[in-house]
Amino acid sequence: MTYVTAVPTSPAAYRGPLTTVGHSGSRTAHLAAKRALDIAVSFTALASLLPFFVLVCIAIRLESKGSPIFSQVRWGVNCTRIRIYKFRSMRTDLCDASGVAQTTKNDPRITRLGAILRKTSIDELPQLVNVLLGHMSLVGPRCHAVGMLAADRLYEDLVPHYHDRHRIKPGLTGLAQVRGLRGPTTDAAKARARIACDIYYMHNYSFWMDMSIIGRTIMSELRGGSGF
Repeated sequence: MTYVTAVPTSPAAYRGPLTTVGHSGSRTAHLAAKRALDIAVSFTALASLLPFFVLVCIAIRLESKGSPIFSQVRWGVNCTRIRIYKFRSMRTDLCDASGVAQTTKNDPRITRLGAILRKTSIDELPQLVNVLLGHMSLVGPRCHAVGMLAADRLYEDLVPHYHDRHRIKPGLTGLAQVRGLRGPTTDAAKARARIACDIYYMHNYSFWMDMSIIGRTIMSELRGGSGF
């Protein structure tokens, strides 16, 4: 399968569908299956986890003041801007609404409960709402904050084709994450490696690749996760 991509210099240049050559019917089928999986899993999970979500919200609110839900504007498909939702894991007075300030190990902004939520990735579960609404997918490039830094530089300055990753929906998990490329983007080489994984996935994804990534993500979280 051959894909034709350009390397524009601004987010606006990436708006519009990814151009493909050949096997368009197969790609359409995979996209349809991908969306069907997103709807089925997100709806089922949200319905079954609702009581748990309520308990988490109560626990967050008892530990610290402020809304138990944290929202932030991030990059969506075709460089649109979407608002994503997470369980709040930081103190309200220290939260960075922009997402530019990176989370570090033993970050003093993180609450005790927040550390558990982040370690287990439970803080990400409200994004199932974004998946159900079609803003995100279960699998895809991780959803980055607008203005995200990598090695103290804007990601689009560090990686000229950075916005190419936004030709498809961002995901709850992705190829970069199951390859161990997660956490702060302070190392330039690792930051570039993440984008390389995102673009490889964008050019080669299939329903079966998604299933493999979901399976590997579940196994990683069952082993204790690696978030902080």
